[in-house]
Amino acid sequence: MTETRRAGFFRALLSSRAGMLGAGLLALIVLAALLADWLPIANPTRRSLAIRLLPPIWAEGGVPAHLLGTDAQGRDILARIVHGARSSLIVGMAAVALSGLIGMVLGLIAGMRGGIVDIVLMRIVDAILAIPTMLFMLVVALVAGTGIAPLVLVIAATNWVNYTRIVRAEVLRVKDMDFVAAARISRVGTIPLMLRHIVPNILPAFVVVATLNVGSVILTESSLSFLGFGIQPPAISWGQMLSEGREVLATSWWVSTFPGVALTLTVFSIILLGDWLRDHLDPRLP
Repeated sequence: MTETRRAGFFRALLSSRAGMLGAGLLALIVLAALLADWLPIANPTRRSLAIRLLPPIWAEGGVPAHLLGTDAQGRDILARIVHGARSSLIVGMAAVALSGLIGMVLGLIAGMRGGIVDIVLMRIVDAILAIPTMLFMLVVALVAGTGIAPLVLVIAATNWVNYTRIVRAEVLRVKDMDFVAAARISRVGTIPLMLRHIVPNILPAFVVVATLNVGSVILTESSLSFLGFGIQPPAISWGQMLSEGREVLATSWWVSTFPGVALTLTVFSIILLGDWLRDHLDPRLP
């Protein structure tokens, strides 16, 4: 990206309230996750039954040392939310990167080659889309195991099909344009043609979809962790915190509520930023 285009990009972002709200919220969450070890918060894994189920500071019985209260094992809720952001963001970005890479390659192949190659790839995509996504992920999780790396593979195993369809559709749209025909006449090879002319023109749509997909992947990770098929202790995830808090939800609402709020704000910020990117990068929109 040139200096002029970069400056124009940031000027457009600064002029959008929704875009700035999304970018600002997401930046704060990412920054908190990166600096979690240096922030003045409690140890997220330290247990103390003497302070179990303390309410937030503004409620009766709350203490300043635990602003959002503690869980059933006496662990600080705020510290666990901040450290749990790492797991959610890592899984979200890694799964989107892996599934996006697979989808980009297969979509380019299907769109550029056409014929029997396109038909076979699209029928595979249709077959995977016909399987209930959560059921398929649970089966794959049973085989792959639990943890961050297996979780990324599980989500990527179902998520690549969406990118394949989108990339293929964009390739079919772009490859018949005049500048591509001119490149073919100039005897540009298939690989250089894709890298120089096809990919740069489908990248905006791909980036928008990938950005929005990070939010849905974080929700998927939380769902799997909630069901016990995702990130396992001593690692921390928001879905795991929600699962632990359901046992005391009637008497200690904060144990589940605050991780849920963190999850909601993260996905909300990604949606706002993704919507702004779509409006800014898609030239077909009015």
